[in-house]
Amino acid sequence: MLGQADFMPHYTSYDGTELAYRVLEARDGSAGPPLICLAGGPGRSAAYLGDLGGLNAHHTLVIPDSRGTGDSPPAVDPSGYAFPGLAEDLEALRRHLDLVRFRLLAHDAAAATAQAYAAAHPERLGRLIVVCPGARLQGELPEDAREIFESRADEPWWQEAYTAIQLLPDTTDLAEVRRLLLQAAPMAYGRWEEPQRAHAESEGEQLGPVPRAGFWQGVDEAGRRAVLARLREVPCPVLAITGDRDAVTGMRAGELVAESFPDGQARPLPGVGHYPWVDDPDLFRQVVEDFLAARPAP
Repeated sequence: MLGQADFMPHYTSYDGTELAYRVLEARDGSAGPPLICLAGGPGRSAAYLGDLGGLNAHHTLVIPDSRGTGDSPPAVDPSGYAFPGLAEDLEALRRHLDLVRFRLLAHDAAAATAQAYAAAHPERLGRLIVVCPGARLQGELPEDAREIFESRADEPWWQEAYTAIQLLPDTTDLAEVRRLLLQAAPMAYGRWEEPQRAHAESEGEQLGPVPRAGFWQGVDEAGRRAVLARLREVPCPVLAITGDRDAVTGMRAGELVAESFPDGQARPLPGVGHYPWVDDPDLFRQVVEDFLAARPAP
């Protein structure tokens, strides 16, 4: 159950594993239902979400650490890192919180976890927000992220970022991977100023290589298509938020995810990248709050 202050409790998942989650109580004392927020990466500690640009002003946020990240232990079976397994962890968290239906926000790769959950438990979601998702589950890799990156070639960080992304796929030394990630980080933000620099500096330490490698494992083409087919029956409203300066996943992927649901819409935000709550917290917070406040679907 939810308490009165920010803290890090645990819940027991389907296989008996104790997983951690953080609770940020609504600062205005609102007793409304919580918003569960999933971190992406994949395999990144949820600490990078922070308070999502002050989204806890009027909403209690429940932010779990997925297996092998943050304060949650590693998976005993590697399949526990794959996004369908993470979706069942989410169902265990719902049961632990005693929620009949809930609102869900998922960033980046966690959008795949959210879609797997929606496909398996459509009756449990009241509203779904996916923030800067990829479209791998949709079977497409749109080119607009590359186009956004190339359009920023006149920015001072661009050449070093370009070099880093060429080297990263073949780099195995963890310290070097972390250095290259920071070198490439500006491409993920709308601008490269102090808030963005501070946010980016934590990425290397927050990534778990094993959970990251296992996230997409064990889901074949038939399984992928089955998830997409079930999404057509999900009744809840879905909002895909994208950034027009997001050179990581671009904007078209968010449109594809929104189009996978019968009641989905995409909302591009101007001047922001892959972390819109860092680039423009006020705009991000307003868009999310407006969506959550809209009249519920029957």
